[in-house]
Order: sequence, then structure tokens, then C-alpha cells
Amino acid sequence: MLIWFSVFADWLVYDTFGLSNQTQVGQALHFFVEDTSKIFALLIVMIYAIGWLRASLNVERVRDYLSGKPKVVGYGLGAGFGAITPFCSCSSIPVFLGFTSAGIPIGITMAFLLTSPLINEVAILLLFSLLGLKITLLYALTGIVIGMLGGALLDLLKAERWLQPLAAKAYARGQQAASANTPNETSTTAPASNVSWQQRHQFAKSETSEIFGRVWKWVIIGVGIGAALHGFVPAGWLQANLGDGQWWSVPLAVLMGIPLYANATGVIPVLESLLLQGVPLGTTLAFCMSTVAASFPEFVMLKQVMQWRLLALLFVLLLVSFTIMGWVFNLVSLA
Repeated sequence: MLIWFSVFADWLVYDTFGLSNQTQVGQALHFFVEDTSKIFALLIVMIYAIGWLRASLNVERVRDYLSGKPKVVGYGLGAGFGAITPFCSCSSIPVFLGFTSAGIPIGITMAFLLTSPLINEVAILLLFSLLGLKITLLYALTGIVIGMLGGALLDLLKAERWLQPLAAKAYARGQQAASANTPNETSTTAPASNVSWQQRHQFAKSETSEIFGRVWKWVIIGVGIGAALHGFVPAGWLQANLGDGQWWSVPLAVLMGIPLYANATGVIPVLESLLLQGVPLGTTLAFCMSTVAASFPEFVMLKQVMQWRLLALLFVLLLVSFTIMGWVFNLVSLA
């Protein structure tokens, strides 16, 4: 099916616009048209599908289910839920507040927040088309592990004391409600469990419109950067400047990604271009993860729910995780 996007790009760029596939402009525009149309189509379909499934989500029921369960199960479920929600950190904030207001432990909530921008179903589909099943599964597993370990660490440090007043009050109310085993009126959830197909459709349609409205511009920017790298950056330039798998290339790539911003979907075209330029897999993934989950714009948004101390801890945790992850993937790609 994905080949049709390439056929469409061929028709538009080479046949309609009359550009040559031997020119930098032609190659860059073809990359832009193919990846933009592909990502937009996948976004709409997958966000709608996940919205349909989430239509009956009730965080109080999640809280009750987690009661008495080992914390590692909660961390796994929080990270797993983050992996199937197509959100960046900014759009995860309302769900984050919903979890805290339901009294779900802060470590589980943070596992969700850490994993959500790193992994989503569209990114997984695109990674699979680029890198194959083995690397895609390893990427998803590593992202979930990062979320689980981060959540466990923040639970251990009692990170709830470093929430902003809005989130802290919601969490306190949620804890009281959880102790009394009563619903929390401030909790923001999807529709109740017994919903009709029409209600599911309306909820999924609303989710699709809202999330797509937030991320489409970042897709355009991400694909635009990828197209520029693909068409105009001389072959080997990035490889020469990021190193050829040297240990220092990974932390350097992580630092280079911090000033930038993209969501996991929009950064895939950049990842593709970096790989085509010869940058090692682990270095590329470290750069892209830093861009998605550790960028300055992301942390400005997270300041709405976290104090500076928690933000700084989260920042260091992510940078160390991405560096280790990059080294591991570089070793795996050489095996």
C-alpha cells in the first residue's frame, strides 16, 4: 500500500511539475511529497482507530485495577499506554492531569509521560518500513523500559512533591478519592464504558481532529528538514561531522537535538535522511529521541505541570537514557 505514495509523488513531482529525479530540487520535493502524504494518511487512520479503542477508557477503573498490583505491573501498563497514544508531551498533559486526579501513583503516570512522545503507532509503522521488524521491536522495547525505569526512579524520589500546584492539588484529591474508593469529580476521562458505536465514532473523530490539528505543522517541518537533508546536504557530510560510530558521536547527537522540536511522527523523515547520509543507526536514534522528548520547547510545555527540580531531573534522566540507547543500537547494528 505504501508504494502508492511513491507513485503519487512520481506523478506530481516528475510528471506534473516536470522536475528531474537527477536534480537536488527534484529529489528533495519528491521526498517531501511522498513522506507528507504517507504520514498524514497514517496519522488520520491510526489516531481514529486508537481513539475508537480509548472511547471507553475510565481512569478510575485503571486506578482500581492497579490497586494491590505490584508496582512493576503499573509501570509496564503506564508505559504501554503511553506507547499506544499518539501524543507529544504537550498533548499528553491533559491525560497526565487525568491520571493524577484519579490518584494513580506518580511513577506510573510518569512512565506514561516518558513513553508517550517516544513511541506511537505511526512511528512504529514507519520505522518498520525503514528498519525492519527486529530494530523496530528493539526500539519499542527500549522506549518502554526507559519509561518504566524512569517511573520507578521518580516514585522512589517521591516526585509528586515537585509538581506544580495545579497538578499537586489534583493528585492530592485523587489520592483522597482513591483512599475512600470513590470517583473523583475533577478527573478528565473519555466517555463511560457503555458507549454506543455513534459515541465511539464522535469521540474518535474529535480525537483525530484535535490531535491532527496539533501535529500537522510539525509533520510539515519534520519532513521539510528531512527533505533538505535528503536533497541538499552533500553525501557524507553528516557522517563526517557526527563521526563514524565513535563513542562521542552519540552524546554529541543528543546535545544537537535539544534545541530542536518534533514529534515522533515528524522526526521519522529526518531519521530516514540521516541514515541515507550514512550516520550510524544508534547515533541517529539518539538524535531523534532527543529532538522528540528532551527539546527545550517540550520542557517549556511540561513546566505547566512540573517544578524546575523535577524538570531538571527528568532532563538528565532522558539524556543519559538516550546516550546509552544510542551506544547499544550502534553495537547492535554492527553485529
